[in-house]
Amino acid sequence: MGPPRGTGRRVLLAASALLALLACGVGGYARLGFSLPDAVYLTVMTLTTEGFSGADRLSEGGKLFTAALAVVGVAVFVAVLGLIGTALVEGRFGPAGRKRRMQHRIDAMRDHFIVCAYGRVGQAVAREFEAEGVPFVVIENKAALEEQLQRERAPYLIGNAASEQVLRRAGIAHARGLVCAVDSDAENVYITLIAHSLNPSLAIVSRASEAASAERLTHAGASSVVSPYITSGRRMALLAVRPHVVDFLEFTRAGSSDVRIEEIRIDAGSRLVGRPLRQACGGALPLLIRRADGSLEPNPDPDTAVRAGDTMIVFGDPGALRPIEDD
Repeated sequence: MGPPRGTGRRVLLAASALLALLACGVGGYARLGFSLPDAVYLTVMTLTTEGFSGADRLSEGGKLFTAALAVVGVAVFVAVLGLIGTALVEGRFGPAGRKRRMQHRIDAMRDHFIVCAYGRVGQAVAREFEAEGVPFVVIENKAALEEQLQRERAPYLIGNAASEQVLRRAGIAHARGLVCAVDSDAENVYITLIAHSLNPSLAIVSRASEAASAERLTHAGASSVVSPYITSGRRMALLAVRPHVVDFLEFTRAGSSDVRIEEIRIDAGSRLVGRPLRQACGGALPLLIRRADGSLEPNPDPDTAVRAGDTMIVFGDPGALRPIEDD
């Protein structure tokens, strides 16, 4: 990206003024009786304030013309240098430079999440990702929120999340998942369709304000659909009926305590494949195994063998979980 358009126009105008001044100087000295090479020489020497010998050859009018040309030339040169300096500074520290650096930062991301919209839901998602240490990039359509995104040092793009170009700039080809938190169900469906077409393996969690939209989002390619209103109602009910369970789940969130609940996916090449749970989990407590076919084994036997494609839900401190995650 180059300098802003306004600065570019000013630089072009200043350069045009400089060329016009050169032409005026050459024409003026030519009218005073100097040859074309002499006229060019005198003009350049005057405008660069180098001075020249043979000033005694100038008439009174020639001396006045030279003085005026020198004053105007210095003013134009100062203006041109100032505009060039401004263009360089804006290119480094201005909006163009900031966008360029942000895009470089996003291009370097791998296995990250894309958060579409930075409203109340999107901000809550971003804070959770930050607490978990999960890389993410925000796509926000409202330029008014750019200052807040800069203040919170969140990687971001200002643009329409329904744009294929914007999603590609957000690194959707290398992304792990996408969270669609736009407050319009129709837009969420459209974004989900495009995102799924660009990266079919992408895990897409989408927001649905209405229950009827959940089925559309699932058909569009969403892995999970969340309704803030239904979720809030369930949470309030759980707090009323099972407050200690909710407190426990909140207590085990990443960054909030010395222990947490974590899910560990077992890939085909993992060293944990074939091992019994007592060896695979080490000092962590296995709570649940979700098999590749979707079946669940709660409170699994410690001698149960781990298979490729399993997802283990384990509980423990970070020191006990880290060796499992590394495998």
